[in-house]
Amino acid sequence: NGGGNGGGRVVLPTPRLEERFVLEKPFGKDTASCQQMVRELSMLREDEIFRIDHYLGKELVMNLLVLRFANVCFQGIWNRQYIKNVQVIFKEDFGTQGRGGYFDEYGIIRDVLQNHLLQVMALVAMEQPLSFSAGDIRAEKLKVLKCVQPLTLDTLCTGQYVRCGNSPGYLEEPTVVDKQSRTETFAAAVLHVHNPRWEGVPFVLKAGKALTDRKAEVRIQFHNVPGVISDLANSCPGGLPANELVVRLQPEETIYWKVQNKVPGLGFETNQIRMDLLYATKFQQRKLPEAYERLLLDVLAGQSSNFVSADELIHSWAIFTPVLHQLREEKVVPEPYPYGSRGPPGADELASRFGMQKFGGGLHTAIDARVTTAAPKRDAPPTAEVASAMLALEGRHGAPRKPSSFTNG
Repeated sequence: NGGGNGGGRVVLPTPRLEERFVLEKPFGKDTASCQQMVRELSMLREDEIFRIDHYLGKELVMNLLVLRFANVCFQGIWNRQYIKNVQVIFKEDFGTQGRGGYFDEYGIIRDVLQNHLLQVMALVAMEQPLSFSAGDIRAEKLKVLKCVQPLTLDTLCTGQYVRCGNSPGYLEEPTVVDKQSRTETFAAAVLHVHNPRWEGVPFVLKAGKALTDRKAEVRIQFHNVPGVISDLANSCPGGLPANELVVRLQPEETIYWKVQNKVPGLGFETNQIRMDLLYATKFQQRKLPEAYERLLLDVLAGQSSNFVSADELIHSWAIFTPVLHQLREEKVVPEPYPYGSRGPPGADELASRFGMQKFGGGLHTAIDARVTTAAPKRDAPPTAEVASAMLALEGRHGAPRKPSSFTNG
C-alpha cells in the first residue's frame, strides 16, 4: 500500500490459473461412442485434455523410441526386408479378480488390444518424428494407424477360459452376472501396416486372462539368414533359428537380443543365446517410476507427449469397431480354453497361417509341465472338463465359429 505516485495502491498481478483435465479409459465402446465423447468435450482445448494410457508411461515403452532412433544398428534393419513379424503380447495368469462386472461389458479387445497394445504397436512401427514433442510424436503414430485396415474375423481368434481343476471358469466368476456371456477373455489379432516400410509384415496383438504366466512384451522376429552355408545350417540341432529382439515391459523389465553363438569346445556346434539388458541388475541404484507416477507428473508439467490424442482414439476404434459389431451381431462364441493354459487352439491355427508355429516365445520348464496336464493337444480329443464347457456353449449359442480359411499348415 502507499508509496509510488501519489500514494496509490499497488495492484499485484493475478496468478494465471491453468486447468488440466485427466481422463482414464474407457474412451467409448466403438467409433461412434468415442466420437460422441470427443464432441461433448469440445468446449475444452486439446492441450488441456490428458487421456491416460498407462502403458505409455512404462519405462520400457518410453525406451522404444530411444532404442530405435539412437542406435544405428537397428535403423537399417527396422523394415520388412529384415523383420518377419512383430508381436505385442499381454498375458495374465489370473481371471477377472472381482472385476467381472466391468470386464463383461467390454472384453479383452476393448480393454487391452484397442488401446494399450495398439499404442505400443504404433511406437514400434512409426517413422522418426521431427522431435519428441507431443505434436510430432502423435503425428507419426497417427500415420501408422491410418495405414492399418480394419480387423476382420478371418484374422482374429477369440477365447473364453473355463474351469481347470480348482480354478473356476469365467462364467463361474460371481461378478459375471450374465452366465451365458460371450465376452472374450482372450484375443489374438493380426494386423498389417500398409506402407513401404511394413507392407506384408504381420503385426500380432495378443492378450488373455487365466493363461500360463504374467508378462507384457514386444517380440520382433527376423527372417532366417538367406543363403546360409551348410556348415552353419547343420551346426544347430533343429536348424538355425532366426534372430529375435525382445523388449519385456513387465515384470522384470528386460531387453534381450537372441543371436547364434558357437558352443565352446573342440567341436563345431552353435546354439541360440540371449544377450541381456536386465534393468534390475544394470540399474540397481535407480528406482523405476510407476507409470501413473510419471504420467501425473507430466500432467503437472503440461507435457502431453505420452498421452493419446482425440484423432488417435478415433482411428484406433476404426480398426476394431467393424469386427466388434460383427462378433455381436453374428453371436460368435469364443473358443473355450482351460484356466492356466496357453489359450485356445485356434490361436495356433491362426499363427500357422502367417508362418509362425505359435504366438509368443518359449515357455518356462515348470509351465510346460503344467500345460501338459491342463491343455488339450490340437489333434487330441479335449479333456472332459473342456468338452463339457464346449457342449454347454454350443447349447446356448450354437457351435463356436472358426473362420473357414483356417488351415493346419
